[in-house]
Amino acid sequence: MGSHRSKRGSGEVNLGFQIAPMIDVVFVIMLYFMVMAGAVQVENAHNTKLPGTVQVENTDTPMPDEIAIRIEDDGQVYLNDDPLDSPENKSLPELASNLGQLRESSEASRAEVLVTIYANEQAKYERVVDVLDALSRARISNVTFQAGAPE
Repeated sequence: MGSHRSKRGSGEVNLGFQIAPMIDVVFVIMLYFMVMAGAVQVENAHNTKLPGTVQVENTDTPMPDEIAIRIEDDGQVYLNDDPLDSPENKSLPELASNLGQLRESSEASRAEVLVTIYANEQAKYERVVDVLDALSRARISNVTFQAGAPE
C-alpha cells in the first residue's frame, strides 16, 4: 500500500502557473474584439437618405393618368364608370375616340397613360379582344389586367 501512495505522489507534479496558454487565450479574445470592432465601423459607414431628404431638381414630375375600363358579363364596356357603345357594337368607336383624346391630353401634359382592364369572370374573351383592339387604335400600349370589379 505504501508503494502505491508514493507512485501517486510522483504523478502529481505541480507545474506552477502556465502563462503561455493564458497569452494564447488573451490573443484570441483580443482578435475577436478587433474583428467585431471593424465590422461595426463598416456598418456605421452606410449613409442612408430617408424619403423626402433628397433634393429633386424636376419638381413637376407628371403623375400617370390611370384609366379603368370595365367589361361586364353582357358585353357592356365602361370607361371610368361611364357606359360607352352598345354591347353589340364590336368596333367600339366611342371607346377608341375617348381613349385617343385621353392619350392626347396626357401627352400634352407629358404624363403617361396607364390603362387597367377589369373583366368580369363571365365576360367573353371576344369582348376583351374588342377592347384591346380599341386600345391599339388609340395607340395606348400600357395595359394591365385585373379580374373582377375595381375597388
